[in-house]
Amino acid sequence: MKPFIKWAGGKRWLTTDPSFSLPTFSGRYIEPFLGGAAMFFHTKPSKAILSDLNPRLIETYICMRDFWPEVLRELKTMQRLHSKSFYYEERSRKRQKPHTRAAQFLYLNRTCFNGLYRENLKGEFNVPIGTKDRVIFEDEDFSEISQALGCADIRTSDFAEIIAEARQGDLIFADPPYTTAHNTNGFVKYNQNIFSWQDQERLRDSLFSAVSRGARVVLTNADHESIRELYDLPDAYRPVRRASVMAGKARFRSDTTEAVYLFG
Repeated sequence: MKPFIKWAGGKRWLTTDPSFSLPTFSGRYIEPFLGGAAMFFHTKPSKAILSDLNPRLIETYICMRDFWPEVLRELKTMQRLHSKSFYYEERSRKRQKPHTRAAQFLYLNRTCFNGLYRENLKGEFNVPIGTKDRVIFEDEDFSEISQALGCADIRTSDFAEIIAEARQGDLIFADPPYTTAHNTNGFVKYNQNIFSWQDQERLRDSLFSAVSRGARVVLTNADHESIRELYDLPDAYRPVRRASVMAGKARFRSDTTEAVYLFG
């Protein structure tokens, strides 16, 4: 099952890597950096806690779980009205109801440049229109998406609060924000405004504490020396090669590696 939201740094590519698989677990699936939820939809667990700091993103997931017919109805209208002028009108429009905000979020996600999510200093979404004009896809089933999300407790929360709930038998899939061009960049300086070094240290401490309580962890992160030193788990680490797709022009995209850790 594929994700219905496109998100920078999404892990759909990892779900199709034949060399990767999640470890078995008997408890809950916990994902504290939800984003596009590719691993969740691939795994389809029976019980889950899903979280992210972006309230608009989380509201969209809740509405897709609880009010998907209303979201779909609004999206069909937006598909019919889609144009360059309508995109910018919708981008600046303040929707008042949760299901209309969810539909707006999906419409902008599917028609903006590269599926990016970016806000200005006023907290307003400001990504320009992209080249794609499909708002509803023939191969997606909103009812199926809702059913998959039915197992999940979905929250807006800091990652440490969610990880602190992990217990014996739970599996944490942690995919924190980081750049795709990390192999040749100074990690700390380049990523400071995305996910600070203090956040990286807090994440490490939270994950190690969860393991001490009996949880298992799958962590993806920048394949950078500073991260390898931070975790110091050579037996749990392996680099996974992938194509970088976030550059605006194809000629600037190249293969890179990301670090995957399995421990606990």
